[in-house]
Order: sequence, then C-alpha cells, then structure tokens
Amino acid sequence: MPQHFMKQLTILPVLLLFGILTACSASAPTLRPKASAMMDDLARQNAQVLFPQEYYNLLETFEHGDAVLHVQGDEQQADTLYLLTLQKGALMKDELLRYRQRQEEAQRRKAAAEAARAEEERLLLQAAEAEARLREQEQIAAEAAERAEAAKKLAPALQPQVLRYTVRRGETLPQIAARTEIYNDSSLWPLIYRANRDQIRDPKQLWPGQILKVPRNVTRDEALEAKRYSGKK
Repeated sequence: MPQHFMKQLTILPVLLLFGILTACSASAPTLRPKASAMMDDLARQNAQVLFPQEYYNLLETFEHGDAVLHVQGDEQQADTLYLLTLQKGALMKDELLRYRQRQEEAQRRKAAAEAARAEEERLLLQAAEAEARLREQEQIAAEAAERAEAAKKLAPALQPQVLRYTVRRGETLPQIAARTEIYNDSSLWPLIYRANRDQIRDPKQLWPGQILKVPRNVTRDEALEAKRYSGKK
C-alpha cells in the first residue's frame, strides 16, 4: 500500500472527530445559555449557601445536561435537562424572594421591638427620675418641718428668763405658767404659787397688778411634784 495513502488513513479519523465536534458546536441547544445564566444568577443571590441541597441538586441537573450534550451528542435530551434546570431555578428564585421578604419582615419586627423597648426604657427612666425628684422634695420638706419644729421647741428657751411677772386682769396661775416666757407649761403653775405664798392665799384668785416671782433653776423633781400637785387640783 502506498505510503501517502497510509497517511490519509491516519488523518481521516482526526478529521471526522473534528467535523463531529464542529457540528455539535454549531447546533448547540438554545436553552443552555438561559440555563447557564440562571445558574449564574442563583449563585449571585447566594443560593448555594441559603439552600445548599436544592442548589447542588439543580447544579447536577445542569451538569447532566452538559454531559448528555457533549458526550452523547443528544441535543434534545440535553434541552430537556436544561428546561428542567430553568423550571427548578425559577422555583428557587421565588423561594429566594420569599426568603428575603421574610428576612426584611423579621428585620422590621426586630427594629420595631427595639424601638418599643427603647421607648419603654425611656419612660421607666423618666418615671424613676420623677420619683427621685419627688423623694428629694419630700426629704427637703421633711427637713424643713423638722427645723421648724425644733425652732418652735427652742423658742421658749430663747425667750428672756423672766424673774418677775405682773398679773393682768382675768389671768390665772395656769395661764401665766403656760406663757412662753414663763414655763410654756400650764401644769407648772404650783411653782409660782409656792414661791408667792406671801401674797397668794387662794391660787384661784389673783389681783391685777400683783408682781409675782418666777422661780428659775427648777429641779426635775420639783417640776414633777408641781405636775402631780396640779393634777390633783
């Protein structure tokens, strides 16, 4: 057999294979670009992370279509798989849309809950501050009342120590003893009575113009005795 003919036989299978691949490329199914674009779109939307099992199942369908197309050369069967990829991909895009909507709604609810919680904390803080101011005002009022009461109790002690007192018309010994400049205690009238026995015969009868001595430096026992005597009369 001539050598040039042997070379032709060797080149012939290569030419036939090239022709087959060229024919497959020229007649590529129209659904593959759409299916490929669908897979790219799903990947951009992070479907492989959000729905990994469904995404990789879809990827297997797409890759199966590529295998049928390039290995078996069955364009019709490959288109069927690409169409299935598009259908499944559309469902997954709808699910991704619903997932984003649920996420947005959850974010809105979370923001609303945080706003409500912040408002509640603000109101509680205002109530606590108002209560603190009220307690402070009550404390100030109580301290002022205590100071007023203390001043009232100290007032008799700050009065000049009257040693003599001139009786006025209609006055009695208890009335005189109750005066702030005397004892500020009507029950101590026996002290005045005993100190003025020389001019008071009846403790119930006093005369206008009488000048009575007012005992000072009275002991506790003398004061108690005067009170007991006053209680008997």
